[in-house]
Amino acid sequence: MSKAMRQMPAASGRAGEARGEAARQPDSDEACGPSQEHPGTGSAKPRAGAGPLLEAALTRENLQAAWKRVKANKGAAGVDGLDIGQTQVLLQTKWPQIRQELLAGRYRPAPVHRVMIPKPDGSQRELGIPTVVDRLIQQALLQVLQPLIDPTFSEHSHGFRPGRRAHDAVKAARAYVQSGKRVVVDVDLAKFFDRVNHDILIDRLSKRIADTAVLRLIRAYLNAGIMDGGVMVERDQGTPQGGPLSPLLANVLLDEVDKALEARGYSFARYADDANVYVGSIKAGERVMAWLRTLYGKLKLQINEAKSAVCSAFGRKFLGYELWAAKGREVKCKVAHKALDNFKVRIRQLTSRSGGRSTEQVAQGLRPYLLGWKAYFGMAQTPGVWRKLDEWLRHRIRALQLKQWKRGTTIYRELLRLGAGPSVARQVAANSRCWWRNSDKALKRVLTIAWFDRLGLPRLS
Repeated sequence: MSKAMRQMPAASGRAGEARGEAARQPDSDEACGPSQEHPGTGSAKPRAGAGPLLEAALTRENLQAAWKRVKANKGAAGVDGLDIGQTQVLLQTKWPQIRQELLAGRYRPAPVHRVMIPKPDGSQRELGIPTVVDRLIQQALLQVLQPLIDPTFSEHSHGFRPGRRAHDAVKAARAYVQSGKRVVVDVDLAKFFDRVNHDILIDRLSKRIADTAVLRLIRAYLNAGIMDGGVMVERDQGTPQGGPLSPLLANVLLDEVDKALEARGYSFARYADDANVYVGSIKAGERVMAWLRTLYGKLKLQINEAKSAVCSAFGRKFLGYELWAAKGREVKCKVAHKALDNFKVRIRQLTSRSGGRSTEQVAQGLRPYLLGWKAYFGMAQTPGVWRKLDEWLRHRIRALQLKQWKRGTTIYRELLRLGAGPSVARQVAANSRCWWRNSDKALKRVLTIAWFDRLGLPRLS
């Protein structure tokens, strides 16, 4: 999530960031483990202490929908080592017992499995992966809580909410800058998910829901430890990214700052822990930044001063995009420089000439990444950049194809087969070892855009 959560194209590179099960739509109607539970389990009379929200979360219908989402997300196993299929088998016999423990308030979540995800800049993002059983329970809770809590959030909050996405936040930012607010207060929170204060979060959550059984269960999830290298680490703060509930809980906590900004009439857009406030001058921006330090301090959160700034809104990265001024002072979007750099790094990995794969296999491997990246950055209003990326990508694949043909005689034969004239085929074959330099000019007249289309390679432009 942070920054990535990001988003990124995340896919498109942002991604990859774990959004939890709520971000995925079910792609299968296959019954889940709990749907095969002991007859009557889905409607058993709850023991004392279970509230109406917990009962609603544990109904057969809600659990079936939750299982479909967990299964569609295809997440990794947790500390118990059980994957989706193994957990489904387990639930067929163990779910009645787990359900009764939940209703009685005796259920204790397993620790989350710590996983470090490398980021394009060389740093790492920490994820906490719950067991599949705990992801199921969290997803079931989310499906009951989100319809109640989400309508209470600020309209300026766009992250991990039904019917909203990063594009909405970028569009809002563009509109604010177009209206004349050319200075941005760009706030980045330092290790937000690691520093969430449990007491403050539960207090804010209790103002929205009154079911003490649900609050107690969420507290148990917050207090569940982290398993790192076989060692159990207790936790008294933080909500690890990786569980379905984490994005909702983050929005609950940060909504307090959103409402304070709304009350003063500020123009802002927030996506998870990325918040941008748009003002008319640097001086006004500095006042807002000082005020935000106080607001976040009350929540025991810290602003990352190295990544936060009060500056011109033009050229400042927000969710992978930057804003720029076109003719007539029209404000437009473009892909941020860092996102472009990350794109090229990933493309170089996918088109490595030492991978031992055919050109067709490389094209198929590129396809999902390119489609996801294009979908995320489709708002960019820079057609020239798209064309240059397309040309660069095709250049790399032509060089890859030359290396695979390798010998001059093979290059000559294959080019003739593709319809090249003898003089063109001879010219390219004569420089058989100069893959990069030789993959331009004459070769472009043979390995044309139509050839790439037949490979199934998507066009960005």
